[in-house]
Amino acid sequence: MIFKSKKFSYKKNISHGFCSRKNGNSNGIYNSLNCGLGSKDLKKNVYKNLDYVKKKIGSKYLCLVSQKHSNKIIWLKKFSQIQKKIKIGDADGIFTKLHNVAIGILTADCAPILFVDQNNNYICCVHAGWKGTFSNIIQKAVALFRKNKILPKNIRVCIGPCISQDSYEVKADFYNKFISSNTNFKKCFLFKNNKIYFNLRYFIKLKLANAKISMSNIFDINKDTFVNKSLFYSYRRSLLNEEKDYGRNLSLISKYH
Repeated sequence: MIFKSKKFSYKKNISHGFCSRKNGNSNGIYNSLNCGLGSKDLKKNVYKNLDYVKKKIGSKYLCLVSQKHSNKIIWLKKFSQIQKKIKIGDADGIFTKLHNVAIGILTADCAPILFVDQNNNYICCVHAGWKGTFSNIIQKAVALFRKNKILPKNIRVCIGPCISQDSYEVKADFYNKFISSNTNFKKCFLFKNNKIYFNLRYFIKLKLANAKISMSNIFDINKDTFVNKSLFYSYRRSLLNEEKDYGRNLSLISKYH
């Protein structure tokens, strides 16, 4: 099962999707479409899952990165940068105008974000956990579009499945880090029953607004990875269940001639 934004799907020459955990080859806690090469799952199963998704989206190549919760985005300019091992470097995002190359992000509660300009010239995907978002990976993505003479008003954005505020409990030091940075970030937190809950999705939207992306150009796959066990992998849920590891959800975007 692959979730898509209707607002993205109408765009010519663009294919995208946010994969669920269904219809794959993995077993046990990884059941079944685990796309995480960094997981402890059998690599042969993960590669089968990645091949399945690549064929499903119709791309010749699939490029991922070794994610570090950073704000680094690799600009994929040439086919020579594409490696046989799929991962093209250490980063948390990919930006490109190459055709027939699916660029993807792996998540398990963090938010995957896909970008495309209105003329379908450039595409971008980023891994937006709180760390990357806090350190302005979204602003860096928009800056790459700007560098190619694409204004923020002409960028379309889709936020994929991620953990919801109701499932994202944090500590006081986490809250204080945000508020000391910007008091406006108070809007991202909910205090309930002596507990603090963080709204990652809203934080991302604040950062997009700060980067001058219009709210009318932001589309949302509003699904909670923590709650929907049958659909998505979740890092926090795996910790709660005392599992030794967890699968990863794949989100990707590609462009064609």
